[in-house]
Amino acid sequence: MERLPTHPGERPHESDASPGPARTAPPTPPPPATAAVDARGIVTEWSEGARQLLGYPPSEVVGQPAARLLADDAGTAGAAALRDAAGRERWSGTVALRHRDGRRLRRELLAHRRTADGPVTEWLVVSAVTGTPEGQTPAGTPEGEAAGGGTPRSEAYGSGTSGSGRLGEWAFRQAPCVMAVFDADLRLVRANAGMEQVLSLTEDQMRGLRLPEIVPHPVSDETEAKMRRVLEGGGPQQLRAGAGPAGTGASDGWSTSLVPLEDPAGHVRAVCLAAHQRLQEHLARQRMLLLSEASARIGTTADSGRTAQELADIAVPGLADFAAVDLLDAPRHGGAPSPAAPARPLAATRTAVRSVLDDGPTASAAGTAGTKTLYPALSPVARCLAQGHGALYDAADPDLLRWARQDPGAARLLGSTTHSVMVVPMRAHGATLGVALFGRHRHAEPFEADDLWLAEELTAKAAVSIHTARRDSREHTSTMTLQRSLLPQTLPDQGALDIATRYLPAGTRAGVGGDWFDVIPLSGARVALVVGDVVGHGIRASATMGRLRTAVRTLADVDLPPDELLTHLDDLVLHLSADESGTDDTAESAGGIGTTCLYAVYDPVSRRCALARAGHPPPAAVTPDGAVRFLDVPAGPPLGLGGLPFETFETELPEGSLLALYTDGLLAARDHDIDEALDKMFAALARPAKTLDTVCDRVLTAMLTHRPDDDIALLVARTRALHADRVAAWDLASDPAVVARARKHATEQLTAWGLDDAAFITELTVSELVTNAIRYGRPPIQLRLIHEDSTLTCEVFDSSSTAPHMRRARTFDEGGRGLLLVGQLARRWGTRHALTGKTVWAEQSLSPG
Repeated sequence: MERLPTHPGERPHESDASPGPARTAPPTPPPPATAAVDARGIVTEWSEGARQLLGYPPSEVVGQPAARLLADDAGTAGAAALRDAAGRERWSGTVALRHRDGRRLRRELLAHRRTADGPVTEWLVVSAVTGTPEGQTPAGTPEGEAAGGGTPRSEAYGSGTSGSGRLGEWAFRQAPCVMAVFDADLRLVRANAGMEQVLSLTEDQMRGLRLPEIVPHPVSDETEAKMRRVLEGGGPQQLRAGAGPAGTGASDGWSTSLVPLEDPAGHVRAVCLAAHQRLQEHLARQRMLLLSEASARIGTTADSGRTAQELADIAVPGLADFAAVDLLDAPRHGGAPSPAAPARPLAATRTAVRSVLDDGPTASAAGTAGTKTLYPALSPVARCLAQGHGALYDAADPDLLRWARQDPGAARLLGSTTHSVMVVPMRAHGATLGVALFGRHRHAEPFEADDLWLAEELTAKAAVSIHTARRDSREHTSTMTLQRSLLPQTLPDQGALDIATRYLPAGTRAGVGGDWFDVIPLSGARVALVVGDVVGHGIRASATMGRLRTAVRTLADVDLPPDELLTHLDDLVLHLSADESGTDDTAESAGGIGTTCLYAVYDPVSRRCALARAGHPPPAAVTPDGAVRFLDVPAGPPLGLGGLPFETFETELPEGSLLALYTDGLLAARDHDIDEALDKMFAALARPAKTLDTVCDRVLTAMLTHRPDDDIALLVARTRALHADRVAAWDLASDPAVVARARKHATEQLTAWGLDDAAFITELTVSELVTNAIRYGRPPIQLRLIHEDSTLTCEVFDSSSTAPHMRRARTFDEGGRGLLLVGQLARRWGTRHALTGKTVWAEQSLSPG
């Protein structure tokens, strides 16, 4: 085999030359012609090889339209070539060029799209050898030699005409790997069929070009650097990458070897590149990477549509060329799937679509999110949903063809270029939620069993996330419904306070908590205000809140002082915790341990407010002059700890004062500290407002810049007062004769109030309550009448702690019917205990007249 020249123009050494007639050394091959053309068609670069090819110096070409270099009658063909290159990363073809001296040159050009620094895109155009005038042959070029001069291929590579030479040529051309030979200038001189197939270029198109000119990519530069090391005696080199399919760049699925080609004397004359595709190893690694990536990218939110789109996004282009995710309009629940397809079509909603193409059959035919899809009963989709596992189909599958004939939408989706399809049902926890469709039209390889396994794993992850999101949504809706039903639907009629409330559920995935508020009318025109916060979130927290709210109402009806009411409520929480301690060990099943509560009672007659709190934030009070302060209510422990006391705090509130009761979610803002939050709340409360609803909205607007992380309950009340003209009181002696005088006092007062219609019932009530106080109680005794807008209250106080009890009198009993009569005539009645003595009271409703 003849030794190749080490340098251009060098003659072979005499000892290395084969016997035969002497030949003149081949001329030095000209450099490749390269030029750059921007998106406007303006030439931006012009190489020395381009000058030699067409004769133009750079000063005459750079900055000028590239169309001027085309032959006059080739403008249409050049425009067609530009249209053909649009949207592609590479273009090759034959173009007629105009030499500077007027000759026509037909050249095979190779153009790569590249992005310069910045957003400008341009084309790098390459031509391997100098041009030949159209219809001429280069003079002095023997037939069979390389087009740009040099040693004939048969002699340079020993193919000759012998049988062994032909076998060597066949072996090189048909080797089951990518092979190429680069000369001492690192220009390609030989490429086998594998190289042509991978790069989608012929050997003639690549001959004379360096690898970075054939495939502009950093991996090509790295490969060329290692080839130069081989030429310099560095020995064989290895790379873990190679040129990608169709010249699109680098691919990890290759193992590239660079081997020196030596002459008999041991001199390195060329480099052989051999690349083997590690397909199965590469595909397995890619599948694992895709599956790992899916764990982080699928199910990032509680939005089912977003999760479906995340599935489609991760499947394309890593697994498929297009993907569509359809969710059933009515998810099917059940155990083991049925082998039979459903008898009726299945309705679904296209929730997510993704394609490698911005346009084309799969991008437009796949539809958009929100469109309705109806799958025929015997379609592959219906069968896979019924059987509960995925399936592979190729374009010639009878089931796929039948589906395309039955469903025009399926025909458009599959298109004429789709050659492989996967149908995968979306199932989670025994429920079938929908189906995912995957197709290939750009990937040459059809789907295989491992691809189906990967698609099922990805789809399963999305299905679990969607099922969990829907379950959480249902639970959230149920919890919200329960929470709303347990909160007061309307505020009760009472004349002591003007009240406005707000409730905001938490915006986190943890769900709604157990915050609540309540307004409870009490005897003597008083009103109780309650705000509480149950630990935890979800249905159990809401149910616990309902229990505690009911207990507070029951204890309030007994007219317990605030500290005693909280003590009883603390005992209830301990009992609830003991009942649930053996059923579940989760934090939310603790029966309300850690619940906080604030209980306040306002009396419009004395304008005094009594408060007690169990671990709850203190209320804020605003006096009519705009001064804001916290009421110094002793904190007390949260409910459920047991054994620790609660204390009642009393204060007088001028008429028109504001009380603000709230849960701690109002102060737990993420973007400011507690001091800043308090300043904002005080400022919002101090600003004058015509309505309490305005005050509530102003507080929430000032405190919140986002959906709260915890529930918020807010109650704002403005105090009223019952003045002396609405309250009448008389001290009575402990003498039965005073009963008649008490009736007279009551009748005269009713006449003064214009309530003569209520005189009869009031006389009977006063007579019975005063008689019982004289007979069973101890002095001092006091009668008091309270007139509200629609209620008249009669109260009798004595210093005895013995409470009266209603009993049923027998037929011939002379007594025992007094309280029964009072209970029948009054709207409600009861006993209110104080530190000393008790008050028995009865309310009656006043008619509108």
